Amino acid sequence: MNSRQRRGVVLLLLSVLCAFAAFAGVLSVISDVNSKVGPEVTAYRLKTDIAPYTKLSPAQFEKVSMPKRWLSPNAVTDISIIDQKTAVTQLRRGSLLQEDMIVKRPALENDQQEIAIMIDAATGVAGKITPGSLVNIFATFNDEALGDNKPAESRIIVANAKVLDVGRLTALEPKKDDRNSGGSEAVPITFALKTQDAQRVAFAESFAVNLRLALVAKGSPTTLRPGDDRYTLQEDTSR
Repeated sequence: MNSRQRRGVVLLLLSVLCAFAAFAGVLSVISDVNSKVGPEVTAYRLKTDIAPYTKLSPAQFEKVSMPKRWLSPNAVTDISIIDQKTAVTQLRRGSLLQEDMIVKRPALENDQQEIAIMIDAATGVAGKITPGSLVNIFATFNDEALGDNKPAESRIIVANAKVLDVGRLTALEPKKDDRNSGGSEAVPITFALKTQDAQRVAFAESFAVNLRLALVAKGSPTTLRPGDDRYTLQEDTSR
């Protein structure tokens, strides 16, 4: 084999090696593109902000497709998972829904029913009451509501009431005799109560001057002693 032939063989081998290198490079690029672009899976993005403890519905989310590698392991890919669930914290518009953003709503027991009332946001909730909390419900009645010249009093109308849901902050229309022309804000609170307790709450919402909630510490439900469920200023100052 002369020198010209040897040079030809060397050039041929180099060409083959370059072809293999180029082919390997193309395969690498294709593999990288495939890993970035596909396969795609379904995810769900928030259409609007959702307040903490709000009951979730499919209408609050939009379906999107994106590469699987871009999703976190706990991303929600099946919207049916939100059934009977509420938001754990404030959810922001445009965020992808994650399983750790939601929690199951407390269930009703056989002898309970749901009842919802509006509670003043400033004095009754303060952001600390969540689904599953136990609260004491206080109602304040003036002397006109009690009649028979009875003094105004505060009562615990329901002790250890179970909170099922805390709704969205709502601006209330100011009453005609309300000195605060700007109105006030309230939050709908849903309770799981027995029939008689539900009646007490409904009555107090209609006739009480004010309703307040007092959070009960976890693991220590309230046990009322005789007389603890009622307070009047007259009795207190006479002691």
